[in-house]
Amino acid sequence: MNIVTITTFLPLVGAVLLLLHSLFWSSHESSKERLDKHYRWITLIFTLLTFFASLLIVAGFDRSQAGPQLVERTPWITALGVSYFVGVDGISLWLVLLTTFLMPISILASWHIEKRVREYMLFMLVLETGMIGVFVSFDMFLFYIFFEITLIPMYFLIGVWGYDRRIYAAIKFFLYTVVGSLLMLIAIIAVYIYNGGNSFDIIEITNNIATGKTIIPDDIKFWLWLAFAFAFFIKVPLFPLHTWLPDAHVEAPTAGSIILAGILLKLGTYGLMRFNLQFFPDVSLQVAPYVMILAVISIIYGALVAMVQPDMKKLVAYSSVSHLGFVVMGIFAFTELSMQGALYQMLNHGISSGALFLCVGLLSDRRHTREISEYGGIATPMPQYSTMFTIIALSSLGLPLLNGFIGEFLILIGTFSSVVPHAKLFAVVGATGVILSSVYLLWMLQRVIFGEISKKENAGLADMDLREKFALVPMVVIAIFMGIAPMLFLRETEKSVNNVRQIVETKIQRAAK
Repeated sequence: MNIVTITTFLPLVGAVLLLLHSLFWSSHESSKERLDKHYRWITLIFTLLTFFASLLIVAGFDRSQAGPQLVERTPWITALGVSYFVGVDGISLWLVLLTTFLMPISILASWHIEKRVREYMLFMLVLETGMIGVFVSFDMFLFYIFFEITLIPMYFLIGVWGYDRRIYAAIKFFLYTVVGSLLMLIAIIAVYIYNGGNSFDIIEITNNIATGKTIIPDDIKFWLWLAFAFAFFIKVPLFPLHTWLPDAHVEAPTAGSIILAGILLKLGTYGLMRFNLQFFPDVSLQVAPYVMILAVISIIYGALVAMVQPDMKKLVAYSSVSHLGFVVMGIFAFTELSMQGALYQMLNHGISSGALFLCVGLLSDRRHTREISEYGGIATPMPQYSTMFTIIALSSLGLPLLNGFIGEFLILIGTFSSVVPHAKLFAVVGATGVILSSVYLLWMLQRVIFGEISKKENAGLADMDLREKFALVPMVVIAIFMGIAPMLFLRETEKSVNNVRQIVETKIQRAAK
């Protein structure tokens, strides 16, 4: 069986085993505590197996090729031209690995869950299959199925295991996402019809549009581009479609926030590169200045709002709005450096933001509050935790030799050299977001980690235990490694990113003539 298929559906196999295990052991009258322990370990083992399987994908990847590799293609719904078409290219390779890397960490962060443990772990495994499936699908119909699969588990993770306003946050998350998904479905059907109504193959459609075999009327192109973009902008989220994100982050359990920030937001930026730029390069070029305006607003707005947040989790949530604005700006600058930087920043944000949510969750588990004013001087009772928290915060603000610096640096340089109108101005204004992120992150560190212990409840806080170290330390190590050796990652993505860029570059050259 194909390694991509194995990696995609291994978590689903684990979900089935969870159900079978519960049926078998329930007849043995095992205690709830024993069953819950089994559910946790089964889920952790399958997420680890999935991670090791994804390493085989990386090992078998040939960076000299731009197209999909490790492909498996089987007819599915032949009457419609739907096929099970999966593989990886340079754009999706590291996103698959990011997904499989963060999932075991999320399970370790969920070890304290006591309510409906079986169902919780089941949703986590189904969610992992959905997320991997999005990144490996090269059939539009299959992509949409996996895209929708991710919605249902996250809705329940927020709505059942979240905090006080979890129902409100879950419904808001669902409504925003499903509206975007329905628009995307309309666009997918339209592209399929204009392509002859015989294939949902993303690679074939891209080539047909590029060579003129598939012609979409000019008065329709913009609306189809907008339908795809609306779905992906909501997922990013880009200003002003971001309002669901802070509520979802704040109310979600710690693991839900890690997955939401680390992986699910990347479905939006990934979709922009996979669909909007490749299917509609001319429209993408025309609207690029307007998209970059929204991206710059997201950068500045997200950072300014983060500065005034009294809740650590909400601060990190708004920082995601700011950091993903950099990614969108890099994508629509259409230069090799900016698009490479955008893809690298997706990975950086997944590590740094996910780790920040984990750090906040570890403190919240001890004190049952996320209010910044309730802390101070944490470095005294929790020196190991404070060291990890500080490194991750510095990586998020873009300190050189840590992962965040490389992505933002490439995006800003690439945007400054872009031919998109006013790109230099966008790069200069966007760069202020780096300064603002330093303000809110360093201010949070000062008030939470350093100084005197301002609350007596903090004096006796226990430092990280072994489970928490296994969850947090790998993320810190990766943040450092990605900052020191970025070329190990960028070399794998170069060919595929340039392939997308050249599609838009052709339109730029034609427009210049």
